[in-house]
Amino acid sequence: MPEPIVLCENLVKIYKVADLEVFALQGLDLEVAPGEMLAIVGASGSGKTTLMNMLSAQDVPSAGRCTVDDNDLTRMTEALRLKYRRTVIGQIWQQSGRNLLPELSAEENVKLPQVLNGINPAQAGARARELLGIVGLGDLRGHRPSQLSGGEQQRVAIGVALANEPKILLADEPTGELDSATTAEILDLLRAVNRDLGLTIIIVTHDVNVAAVVDRTIAIRDGRTSTETVRREAPAGARFSAPNGAAKGSSAIIGLSSETHRELVLIDRVGRLQLPKEIVESLPFNGRAEVRKVGDHVEIWPAE
Repeated sequence: MPEPIVLCENLVKIYKVADLEVFALQGLDLEVAPGEMLAIVGASGSGKTTLMNMLSAQDVPSAGRCTVDDNDLTRMTEALRLKYRRTVIGQIWQQSGRNLLPELSAEENVKLPQVLNGINPAQAGARARELLGIVGLGDLRGHRPSQLSGGEQQRVAIGVALANEPKILLADEPTGELDSATTAEILDLLRAVNRDLGLTIIIVTHDVNVAAVVDRTIAIRDGRTSTETVRREAPAGARFSAPNGAAKGSSAIIGLSSETHRELVLIDRVGRLQLPKEIVESLPFNGRAEVRKVGDHVEIWPAE
């Protein structure tokens, strides 16, 4: 097993609101392997955005451990955080206004982060043209964002995110404003980038169509990782296709069919786990359970 490129152990983030302390992350554990394509899902307020802020060095953990590509994000100076954001990660946002500068052409947008990172303009321009070719927009490199469709803008955004050859691509709802056909095209492109460049990709999403195409889907509940849904092996060369709703026996978290995905409950390093919410609500646990080891498995019973 390779060493994880992302490792979070007992990660805690506390925000102070007036006299109150709000726990956004409550001991979250996460491991991501190099070259993996991972989705993060969860209800609003579960901690998804906070986790992405930690991984992108936009915010500092309150406690615990968070390392990305051997960078300890709990002990970095602001100068190191800036260098980390420029060289280790690339980011894509849902809104094109956060990805692209409207007054610049597609080529100039992809060129800019390289120039800011000290690359000479000629070399940056050549790489920008190469990346726009990779994302299928070589003929539109002189167009400004207003002259591009939503899907084309997200293709340019992927080029911008790849400009400085990052180790990890962080995408926050990258298809949230796109129709289903364009979503499929963007996901195919992200999968190709993941496969051909060996790039690790982490996507925050509410969309079952996105979760269907990644290697693993991690669900966050109440600031902790709760379940993991793993994609079963698909035939070689299979293309992304949107599922037709949740099938019988589907994942309780996001509605992925049990025919194509397998859902697992995660156990952290000290043995804690989160049972699916519908199980807790359907049985009279009342906050306590009896755990029995029976042969090669464990049973959990409501306490009498």
